[in-house]
Amino acid sequence: MPIKLKVIGSYLSPYVRKVLACLELKELDYEVDPMPPFMGNEAFARISPLRRVPVLIDDGLVVNDSSVICQYLEDRYPMPSLYPRDIAERARARWLEEYADTRLADGLVWRLFYQRSIRRRVFNEPPDEGVITQALEVEIPAAVDYLETQLPEDGFIFGALSIADLSIASYFRTAFFARYAIDAERWPRTAALVGCVQALPAMQKLARLEDCMLRLPLAEQRAALIAAGAPLSSETMGTSAPRPVLPRAS
Repeated sequence: MPIKLKVIGSYLSPYVRKVLACLELKELDYEVDPMPPFMGNEAFARISPLRRVPVLIDDGLVVNDSSVICQYLEDRYPMPSLYPRDIAERARARWLEEYADTRLADGLVWRLFYQRSIRRRVFNEPPDEGVITQALEVEIPAAVDYLETQLPEDGFIFGALSIADLSIASYFRTAFFARYAIDAERWPRTAALVGCVQALPAMQKLARLEDCMLRLPLAEQRAALIAAGAPLSSETMGTSAPRPVLPRAS
């Protein structure tokens, strides 16, 4: 029996979502240990020395970092391709993926979602309202202003769906959990692209699983995912108590 690919990381993570979207679009068989990065045990620390998610395990091979994982999946399972064939466009797709993983993530995830959701639900700490205000008024608008100049009026960035489209949409999906919505009048191209990607059946499938666990305590999320039909692993590397994670998941 073929060995399933295994992904370690929470469905709510934009980095994990990007990898799961690639697996779904390539129609690969996989299972998930839906563990947040700050809940990893010592075994997790050994395979992810930065204590970040996602981690991919493929028949004993451990691959870290979402961008590295997605490129590995593309190399090993090239069809359907999620990277442009043209060399220049492929380079630009990788740049936009990196921009999403860093600049968009800094504002949408680490300054907004982390403050409004993770600090309260996981660490029992109040959010830093100053950080949130700075994100909403300065950091996020500046990031999306640039993004708007890089996108087409409609459709996917390179005509066909690519890793760049998936990456960008993944961060806005997580930001939605923190009550952030794109101003479609100010950023119509960004809003259109994100809507186009999120309407994909693969993204809708992942969204249903995300929604079933979104408001639940961590201790109840696994059971909810199983009930919803998520392909969960039989064992987890998660712990019951949170541990600090090094800045920025990958």
